[in-house]
Formats: sequence, structure tokens, C-alpha cells
Amino acid sequence: MPIRAVLWDIDDTLFDYTSADRAGMHDHLAAEGLADRFPTVDQALGRWREITDLNWGRFAAGETDFQGQRRDRVRMFLGVELSDAEADAWFQRYIVHFESAWSLFPDSLAVLDVLAADYRQAVLSNSSLRNQDRKLRVLGVRDHFEAVVCAVELGVAKPDAAAFHAACDAMALDPREVAYVGNEPDIDAGGAVAAGLAGVWLDRHGTGGRPELVRITDLGQLPGLLRGDTRFGALSAIG
Repeated sequence: MPIRAVLWDIDDTLFDYTSADRAGMHDHLAAEGLADRFPTVDQALGRWREITDLNWGRFAAGETDFQGQRRDRVRMFLGVELSDAEADAWFQRYIVHFESAWSLFPDSLAVLDVLAADYRQAVLSNSSLRNQDRKLRVLGVRDHFEAVVCAVELGVAKPDAAAFHAACDAMALDPREVAYVGNEPDIDAGGAVAAGLAGVWLDRHGTGGRPELVRITDLGQLPGLLRGDTRFGALSAIG
């Protein structure tokens, strides 16, 4: 069955989340008078990500809601008791610095434009529709996608097959007609394959390994991969 649509991850796939995250943390710590609290920005960011992963796991398990996990991240990071309003305000100040550093990867817009002629495109993200729809609009690419499907609204997240199937349903396509592209080998490409889609791992850093997965190192490789063999039967030239 030929590929008719490309389903995209956003963060660290199309959008340079890691760079924006680091720049945002640097500026936020300075603005909050917390620059001396951590030896380096990278250590502060490492702690923030550790806390984020922990609380996102709690959210995914239904132990807290979306706003609750945000508040708990702030409280854990600062190590102080804060009211909900205080935690919300701190997080919003952080978001301002984070958003000021937003940008697409250099190869993102070109591949979205190239694929638009032959493939339908949509998004499946382990975030919220409010966040990701706004992000895509700010970055100027929302119109490339006929659907934006997010875990918060679904109540299920990647790599659960139900998340991938919901995104396929939004396009009224069989999973076998959809390729999923993302930067996480297990959550994105591996999850997609297990759900019956064609999974593509975007390995921007060239870490390699995982020979069972279809791997590209640059989005510029994607159109040739799709058009050369829509079921990825001849991977040696890329993988």
C-alpha cells in the first residue's frame, strides 16, 4: 500500500526545541536572579528536563493534569512552596524567554514545501493542542498540516498505538498509508512501526545504531526515501 501522507513530530524534529530550551533557560535564570544557583546553564537545564520527564510521566499516568504538572515542575525546580498562582506566573515568565528563541531547523520549511505537492501532512505530538497549534502558527507553518493531533486531548501518548491510529483516523487513512517522522527512535519511529505505520527516525546527531529502524540524518533525505520506495524496502543507501 503506497504512502499517501506524512505524519510529523514537532519538537526537535521540525522545531529546534533543544536550542530554544537552552537559550530560554539562560535568559530566564538571569531575569529571575537565579544565574548563580547552578554552576552552568546546562546543569540547570539538565535538572529542569529531569523534573519535566518525571512530571510528564505522572501526567501521562493520569496522576495529575496538564497545568498541575507544570506547577509541580516549578516547585521542584525552585525547591520552595508556591501557590498555584505563583507557580503559574513563574512558568509564564519562563515561557516568554523560551518562545523568544523559537525557530525551525534550517531543513524544515524546504521539506514541508517539497512534500506538499505529493503528500498530505499532519502532526502527532505528545503535548497539547493549545501549545503546538500556537507554536506552528508562530513559526509560520500551520497551514502545511491538515490536522494537529496531541496527547493531552487524546488522553493517550506516543508510543501507544492508539495515538498513532487516532492521527491516521483524523486523515481517514489506513496506518499503512502513513509515514511518521520523529527524532526519538523508540517513541517515534519504533512506536509508529509497532502501530502499523512506516516509521522514520530522524537521527540529526548521527548517533547510529538501531539497524531495525529506517534512519535519516537530514530532512532533505526524506523526499527521495518516500519516492524511491514508499514502503522503505531499499534502505541501504540512507541507513
